[in-house]
Amino acid sequence: MTQAAKLLYTARTRTSGGREDGMSRSSDGRLDVKLSPPGGAGTGTNPEQLFAAGWSACFEGAMEIAARKREIVLPRKSAIDAEIDLLLDEGTYALRARLNVSLPGLDREVAREIIDEAHQTCPYSKAVRGNIDVAVALT
Repeated sequence: MTQAAKLLYTARTRTSGGREDGMSRSSDGRLDVKLSPPGGAGTGTNPEQLFAAGWSACFEGAMEIAARKREIVLPRKSAIDAEIDLLLDEGTYALRARLNVSLPGLDREVAREIIDEAHQTCPYSKAVRGNIDVAVALT
């Protein structure tokens, strides 16, 4: 990060209780969720779901920027199905991800270019690059 980097936003949350009947709340109150373990009987969400939602939303924004550069409007029914796997490998936890991108009606070659550029520029993609297995597919 350069010293010239301009801070655009800081998200602030407070989490207590962790995965087991915990809760997370943002400083502005817009996010207020109960937490439960993945696949458990609890009524809350889990960190993997929150990560999938955040990454896919950010990725779609990165695709919008890539499309605008090409003077293309993304299809209204664009969607990203994000899948985040929680793994246990030799006693340690890890993540694995799949982003399945749907850009109906867009030329497949152009769609692939937009997806590839978004994957290079999306802050979430950049954050996990080289750290977890990621597959980005055009569906």
